[in-house]
Amino acid sequence: MDLEGIISNNPVKKDSWKTVLTLAYQSLGVVYGDLSTSPLYVYKSAFAEDIQHSETNEEIYGVLSFVFWTLTLIPLMKYVFIVLRADDNGEGGTFALYSLLCRHARVSSLPNCQLADEELSEYNSDVIFSNNKSANGFTLKSTLEKYRILQKVLLILALIGTCMVIGDGVLTPAISVFSAVSGLELSMSKEQHQYVEVPIACAILVFLFALQHYGTHRVGFLFAPVVITWLLCISAIGVYNIFHWNSHVYQALSPYYMYKFLKKTQKGGWMSLGGILLCITGSEAMFADLGHFSQLSIKIAFSFAVYPSLILAYMGQAAYLSKHHNIESDYRIGFYVSVPEKIRWPVLAIAILAAVVGSQAIITGTFSIIKQCSALGCFPRVKIIHTSSKIHGQIYIPEINWTLMLLCLAVTVGFRDTKHMGNASGLAVITVMLVTTCLMSLVIVLCWHKSIYLAIGFIFFFGSIEALYFSASLIKFLEGAWVPIALSFIFLVVMYIWHYGTLKKYEFDVQNKVSINWILSLGPNLGIVRVRGIGLIHTELVSGIPAIFSHFVTNLPAFHQVVVFLCIKSVPVPHVRPEERFLVGRVGPKEYHLYRCIARYGYRDIHKDDLEFEKDLVCSIAEFIRSERPECTLGMEDMEFDEKMTVVGTTSSNIDGIRMCEDDEDFSEMVGTSELREIKNPEKLRKRVRFLVPESPQIDLSAREELQELMDAREAGMAFILGHCYVRAKSGSSLMKKLVINIGYDFLRRNSRGPTYALGIPRASTLEVGMIYLV
Repeated sequence: MDLEGIISNNPVKKDSWKTVLTLAYQSLGVVYGDLSTSPLYVYKSAFAEDIQHSETNEEIYGVLSFVFWTLTLIPLMKYVFIVLRADDNGEGGTFALYSLLCRHARVSSLPNCQLADEELSEYNSDVIFSNNKSANGFTLKSTLEKYRILQKVLLILALIGTCMVIGDGVLTPAISVFSAVSGLELSMSKEQHQYVEVPIACAILVFLFALQHYGTHRVGFLFAPVVITWLLCISAIGVYNIFHWNSHVYQALSPYYMYKFLKKTQKGGWMSLGGILLCITGSEAMFADLGHFSQLSIKIAFSFAVYPSLILAYMGQAAYLSKHHNIESDYRIGFYVSVPEKIRWPVLAIAILAAVVGSQAIITGTFSIIKQCSALGCFPRVKIIHTSSKIHGQIYIPEINWTLMLLCLAVTVGFRDTKHMGNASGLAVITVMLVTTCLMSLVIVLCWHKSIYLAIGFIFFFGSIEALYFSASLIKFLEGAWVPIALSFIFLVVMYIWHYGTLKKYEFDVQNKVSINWILSLGPNLGIVRVRGIGLIHTELVSGIPAIFSHFVTNLPAFHQVVVFLCIKSVPVPHVRPEERFLVGRVGPKEYHLYRCIARYGYRDIHKDDLEFEKDLVCSIAEFIRSERPECTLGMEDMEFDEKMTVVGTTSSNIDGIRMCEDDEDFSEMVGTSELREIKNPEKLRKRVRFLVPESPQIDLSAREELQELMDAREAGMAFILGHCYVRAKSGSSLMKKLVINIGYDFLRRNSRGPTYALGIPRASTLEVGMIYLV
């Protein structure tokens, strides 16, 4: 699970204790909502059908022993002590591990990577635990870089983990809410509660998904108090049950009871592990939500609050069940049966609130991971709405929200019990953990430069435990476990088709880009009339001239006086600093007024200010003109263009750079400063544009004239030229490729959104140029 947005993602490397404890408090509501509600359904799922009560307590003690050691080994040892250290510049999750591997070995799936990306501050700033690069690490790196098939396997592995997280986004709200309202079964007959639980659970789910449009910032402050109240509640009930029913239940913490349990129950006990597995659902959130908190705060919250509360809750349930062997029906083996009758209704209300909080986290996390997949070219572009102007990461994706809601309702209505939901959820959870274990073993060798034997030990120890649970979940394929597999398969097909089609489209662009000689042969006017204004051409290319430009020039008699080839690309880092946002360079000689501008974003960066983007873009070009050395423009005709790219920050990050002001802005304060002086356009136009240029360093006359040209063009307006491509498989392609490109990718492309920045562009300023891509 990945939640981006309950609080601003501003991790502090060296926190004061007050800050750490505050973050630990906040993390309880954001990270642990899902994990803390697991006592609602673990015992019920474990004792569903596979194992039965006997006159002894061996089954109950065995389940408790498995729960205790599973919670200790996986969330505590694996995640708290090991995996949390594998952060990507403070960020966590499946994409963080994949991003780390892409930077330490050239296995990135992004086609338009540049050497300049490796100079980003965050590219090589992750912590290296050993400077002694082992020979095994070098061999592994070389092998991954040499074989393309291994890179595809690594990508598919990361996508499988991502798809299972999305599947968990469907299953977790369903099982959490349904288990919370299952307390109604104790106040009515079995027949009655079956007709009441499902409508109530569905109503809560509809209400939950309907609220997503408004964002969680208005009720987010309630998350931590709700989870804390729930943890205190289950802890108190657990302590009461231990002392009231069986004070010797602590003996079950011995691993010997796991052996006795499996020896006695055999196949039934092994199959029941799929229900026991649910005690760690939500553990992945500790790593996935690392970017919103800090390692220490998450460790403190789990070690001193969540972990002991869960252990007491499970021990209390086991203590109660150990004295109640005469339970008539399996459906009454659950959480609420162990709650004292006098407080059952208040506990039911708290449980429903806690289930909603846990569901909210996974829903928002699904939005975030979809956004990350889209940024890395592995998911069709979707509409992203920012629900809060103050909190950076809160996003809402309408298409995904309503899809999740329909799937949640289908699972709830279709299964109507926690047994099948538990089987489905368990397989999704353990698959994500297996993927994390596999990627983590590679991180140990490639990023931490540790011995390969340590990585083998890691994957053997934790992988064996998770493989045992995975097999127990997979064996229940027909009893609900098929749901996450089906969902993941659908999303995996969509992701891979989109990635494959995007990659083939980019390769076509590279193969058909226009040479610099063609531009030079046209002359400064490009062989056409140059009209006033800026022509902004969107392209995926980071070098060369896109074919769409030649297609446009050869079919229309005029083009703009200033042409900008804009590429908005994602890089395998979580965030790109504003001062490193743009790469700006020239295309052709100076008098042609052709520029290339590459805007770089990390996979967690938010394209939020559409109106400011245009101003930052123009200012980045102006700053490039001002800071360019005269000798760089000499001999351009004899040089391969696009070799010299200058890093330019956004306007807000470059306080000593050029500023741009327009009609309604107040110039008085800025002109009065000693550092800036104003260059005014002598012509009085409807839309006045002014560049504020620093006094130092001085710029030469040619640069001043070029700035004036750019300012005149900005006053005249900006036109956006977007390519409207029709991608088709070329003749002679295989049947599978034709199906993927002509049907799959074409359908996804036609139903996906355009470039993010283009959403705020007036349609009157947009021109679409159609082209057919034969890939």
